[in-house]
Amino acid sequence: MASTNLSRTLSSGAAINKFTLSMWVKRSVDTAGRLFTATGSSGDTYFRFNGDATMEWSGDASNASSAGYFITNRKFDDYSGWYHLVIRFDSTQGSASDRVRFYVNGVQEESFSSYTDVNQNAVDKINLSGNTHYIGGTVSSQYFHGLMSHVNYSDGYSYAPTEFGETDSTTGEWKIQASPSISYGTNGFFILKDGATLTDSSPNSNNFAVANGTLTNTEDNPSNVFATINGLFQPDPSNGTFSTTNGGLSFTTNITSQSMMGVSTIGATSGKYYAEFKLTGESGAARSFAGIGYNIYDQATTSLNADNNFMWNVCSNGVSNQGGSAQPSGNWSNLYTTNDIISVAMDLDNNKVYFAKNGQYADGSGNWDEAFTGSPAYATITADKTYFFCAGDIASSTNSSWTCNFGNGYFATTAISSEGTNASGIGKFEYDVPAGYTALSTKGLNL
Repeated sequence: MASTNLSRTLSSGAAINKFTLSMWVKRSVDTAGRLFTATGSSGDTYFRFNGDATMEWSGDASNASSAGYFITNRKFDDYSGWYHLVIRFDSTQGSASDRVRFYVNGVQEESFSSYTDVNQNAVDKINLSGNTHYIGGTVSSQYFHGLMSHVNYSDGYSYAPTEFGETDSTTGEWKIQASPSISYGTNGFFILKDGATLTDSSPNSNNFAVANGTLTNTEDNPSNVFATINGLFQPDPSNGTFSTTNGGLSFTTNITSQSMMGVSTIGATSGKYYAEFKLTGESGAARSFAGIGYNIYDQATTSLNADNNFMWNVCSNGVSNQGGSAQPSGNWSNLYTTNDIISVAMDLDNNKVYFAKNGQYADGSGNWDEAFTGSPAYATITADKTYFFCAGDIASSTNSSWTCNFGNGYFATTAISSEGTNASGIGKFEYDVPAGYTALSTKGLNL
């Protein structure tokens, strides 16, 4: 939602002493951004990520000096999974520490660098008639960078996080309750329940609208977490850095020397996985590449290079790398250019990797003109390692721009043009997913 926010203006309402805000979010960059704002002529109530990855809540009281304020000590800089965040406001509580409570994945947050109690019986202006509720930013700024799902607001009720999530009895993880049984009051709402729908799923019909930008649907959700590019992993900051956009699925390298790559947030040691990488731009004598590598996060970052012996990839200039062995153009690779889509299929059960350009696989003849058959493979890869998808650029003083489809069905904000077959039913791709392969996601890992 990097330049997108949603809004609804209240036609009636008043300041209230109880409410609950619950949402699931997945971050993609460490940039300040508001998750929720209630704004009007007299001030704001807001909930946001700060630039240092801490979280901040600020209430706005109409009858007291404070409706609460806090900044967490904890930094929320995990890009690989979803956070469940709950603000529980009840100023009628006798204990000051119970008047505004903040929960993360079902656990109450209790360590703050700054904290101001809510005055007893204070009423917050969050619900004033004429106020506008914004999701993912404020009027036209402070946009949230990442994904959001299942946003619930209960007007006049204070609910525990267990109304919206629960602990899995087998894995111990905090998981979503997709249809909470709560009361919503007059101005309550439940949006983003089924993809990008802005229709209120509560009984109220308090529908939202897109205020700015474009809302993009995604297969990535709290019940099935998909891989993205890890914007926190900068292999060698002295060599340049990059930032991700589009929910962690697009990035541009900025190289001064050596190489630079974006690496998937999820890796695997077994199974068969498929992903697509679209080259959207090159500058200079770029040598863009897409492929896989093992134990990338464990390597010395100052020597991390696409030609290393733990990498297998194909490059836009026709050269390829097979575990540290460069293969000249005309064998297993061939030239590709802007707007070509490179498919990567890694088979970690049989230690093989395959590459295709625009749906046609390489067979060693120097051409990309074959349907997937499983033979011959591009290369045999090292066994018993944890593999990640990756893409980037190996040439110095150049830039490459990539947008990745790990199964979300989009390249940046553009939907795939013709969905290929996928027997696993997990993820949406431009081209056919080879039989037995699936998206690199939490459900895909557990097939």
